[in-house]
Amino acid sequence: MAIAAGAGSSPGIATLVLRIYLPFAAAYFLSYLYRTVNSVVGPVIADEMKLSAGDLGFLTSAYFIMFSAIQIPLGVALDRYGPRRVHGTLLTVAALGAAIFGGGSSMTELVVGRALIGLGVAGGLMAAIKAISIWFPPNRWTLMNGIHMAAGGVGSLTATAPTQAALQYTTWHGLFFILAGITLIVALVIWLVVPEKPGSQAGGTLSQQVSVIGRILRTGYFWRIVPLMTFQQCAYIGIQTLWAGPWLRDIAGLNAVDRADVLFMTAAAMTVGFFTTGMVAGVVRRFGYGDFHTATGATVIFCAVMAVITFAQPSNVTLWWMLFGYFGAFAIVYFPPMAQAFTPELAGRVTTTGNFIMFSSIFLVQWGIGRIVDLWPRTASGYSPDGYTWSFGLLIAAQVAGFLWLIFFRARPPIEQAR
Repeated sequence: MAIAAGAGSSPGIATLVLRIYLPFAAAYFLSYLYRTVNSVVGPVIADEMKLSAGDLGFLTSAYFIMFSAIQIPLGVALDRYGPRRVHGTLLTVAALGAAIFGGGSSMTELVVGRALIGLGVAGGLMAAIKAISIWFPPNRWTLMNGIHMAAGGVGSLTATAPTQAALQYTTWHGLFFILAGITLIVALVIWLVVPEKPGSQAGGTLSQQVSVIGRILRTGYFWRIVPLMTFQQCAYIGIQTLWAGPWLRDIAGLNAVDRADVLFMTAAAMTVGFFTTGMVAGVVRRFGYGDFHTATGATVIFCAVMAVITFAQPSNVTLWWMLFGYFGAFAIVYFPPMAQAFTPELAGRVTTTGNFIMFSSIFLVQWGIGRIVDLWPRTASGYSPDGYTWSFGLLIAAQVAGFLWLIFFRARPPIEQAR
């Protein structure tokens, strides 16, 4: 059982790193590894099981549908029971899902395993944000969120070239059995190491806590941010965690090893992006602009980079995919201003409500890209280039629409409105 922190204690930075940051960072490492690994093993599974682009998109996106389905009850649970108990429990479900996926021999078994993985790691970011919000001062939230996201970036790195190398020594089945064991260990660490902070749980009945979500969904400021953040993450996560690999095969003409190398560099750039979000936001604040402006500016640049990849098909693919990875990471900077717009005890429900909308959309988009790609006949090497152009182009248009909405819909944060 975790040891509760004293009501008046103020743990030092070493304690916060060892007992809060590292356990949640290890869990988020696994979350991103699971999220991204199909960019490498997906084509292998598709060839082995004769899957269409739509089938591969549905299989991979099963992670996101369960991930998103639990977000709203996850927010209530995090605010009511705390991140240690909630995330430690969920990770055991992820371990079960990895074992089922590793032993899967049919589409149904793989989808069930992938869905359980998504369910089990669904608290990877939100549990950490909740823990950060109750243990760290508000002026450190952006920095700590970025450092936490960097752990996810390392997981994404591991899902590329290292995973490709691991497949030389084991099958994808064996790989997932190993991941199942590691996930169980991390769950145990969270249960035993992470402390409880007295007084940090939300009060009131369960029905009262759930009803607050309706108030969040009726808040204009929430809906000012969510569309652009959602469209950007649909493009970023939907492509990076699956379709970047087939694009590099079918458009850039790269073999499996070279594709893994480009994906590794993309994930490396993403990791640097996560790690530097707090630093960049701090610099921007010195010029009188907040995190809201940092996230929006980076999203505009990301959309421009994606347009170059989609329509110009540049020769230096590594550079442009690294820019894709770096600027795509900055959407996380939207979460602190969203959380700070409400009272602290609502932080879990605010962020998970946003996550529910975002990841539900990613499920549809990742699957939808596959369905669009299937509209064109397959080529000798893979999928038709036209399918990528149309599907990526639609995502660019959606981001432009989200940006215009954010510019012209001028709703203020609810805390300011209450003054």
